[in-house]
Amino acid sequence: MIFSMLSRSVRMVLPAMFISVISLSAHAESVSPLPPPTSPEFCVAVQHILANTQVKPTNTVFDNMDEYRASKPSPDPLMIYQIVTYDGSMPIAVSCKVKTADHLRATYGESAAGEQLYCPTITEMIKAQAIAELEEEGDTDAAAKVRMIVIDQNQPYVTGSAYLSTFELSYVGADGKIHINTPALQTNWEDWMFWIMPNRVRGQTYCHLATVPYIKDLGKGDIEPGTLIITTDDAKTKPSS
Repeated sequence: MIFSMLSRSVRMVLPAMFISVISLSAHAESVSPLPPPTSPEFCVAVQHILANTQVKPTNTVFDNMDEYRASKPSPDPLMIYQIVTYDGSMPIAVSCKVKTADHLRATYGESAAGEQLYCPTITEMIKAQAIAELEEEGDTDAAAKVRMIVIDQNQPYVTGSAYLSTFELSYVGADGKIHINTPALQTNWEDWMFWIMPNRVRGQTYCHLATVPYIKDLGKGDIEPGTLIITTDDAKTKPSS
């Protein structure tokens, strides 16, 4: 019964998610660049963009997956969390845990947050940033290849265990194109379908996001699609030579 209720809730989220992604995708290339994925400001920007808010969070950047897995964002004070996955010295994925727009409105007032956007909107921005950087570097062939990359509109999970499962960051689809996954968790605070859940897991947006360097290297052919991202204790969350 609980599973059925949560499944219906996710389906209610999806139409708004698709509208938001389409809206942002059309303007992604004109948006200011995101901070570097290793910067504490990265998930701060994700919080501001996805909740359309200017409420300033405190972001904790972990370098071990155990602490990230156990973390839960809180609204007052606004506490959010970040971790980076590396391939050698290159950051290939960044994971953010932030608060939903409706939870910020419930906490700080109606003007504190606007329309809720969803994790693939950030991946669209990252793709646009990768294209812009490649074109600035004069690598028009790689930029053209990145333009063909498909950003999947992943259905958000409603449990942390599903969000923390192993996934392919990129893959080659049946259409022959490279696809980027953006696994996410979404439990909107005001969605009555989630009222049965403890307050500490409500009002949450979690994202796993490919990085600009990763997408650029896919375009250059320096990385093959099929990268696996894990969230177990042996995840590569520190750079290595």
